[in-house]
Amino acid sequence: MLKGLAHSILIASLTLIAGLIVSPATSLRADTAKQINRESRAALQQLYSTTPAARQLGNSANAILVFPSIVKAGFLVGGQHGEGALFSGGKTLGYYSTTAASYGLQAGVQKFGYALFFMNKSDLDYLYKSDGWEIGTGPSVVIVDQGMARSFTTTTLRKGVYAFAFGQKGLMAGLGLQGTKIRKIRPD
Repeated sequence: MLKGLAHSILIASLTLIAGLIVSPATSLRADTAKQINRESRAALQQLYSTTPAARQLGNSANAILVFPSIVKAGFLVGGQHGEGALFSGGKTLGYYSTTAASYGLQAGVQKFGYALFFMNKSDLDYLYKSDGWEIGTGPSVVIVDQGMARSFTTTTLRKGVYAFAFGQKGLMAGLGLQGTKIRKIRPD
């Protein structure tokens, strides 16, 4: 009986993930470049208005990759997907998608965004040269929580990539970027 229940839960989880990936709202098909650009810029401004440390870091960053809306869902098996834009000096340098799959003790649906602040050219070059950057390999990524955001200064932040999560809605325990794959896309 427990084996049948576990099997049913696994099937339900996979169905949920398939629905997440295939549904029109979160399809792996890219939104238009104009839409991604507009939503990414608005999300970055919202982050700046709620987190002064992000604005301060943005003034020093070589480039900022913003994913305004990522949907994560799972029950034992999970997945997430979103699209965003890379900015530098007010210009859009390209468009990217972020995807991840996970398994373990998890249940729920969550929507959130995150911004990656590339502090030096070599870390940004790694993004350009990699055929799909998996966070956890290459440049080190530091997730900036509210406590850290209050205590750091930009004079100490010259190396690596800093990540700010924002706009979390829904119920799902934990937020991690390890294993997240970022790839360049070419939206219409």
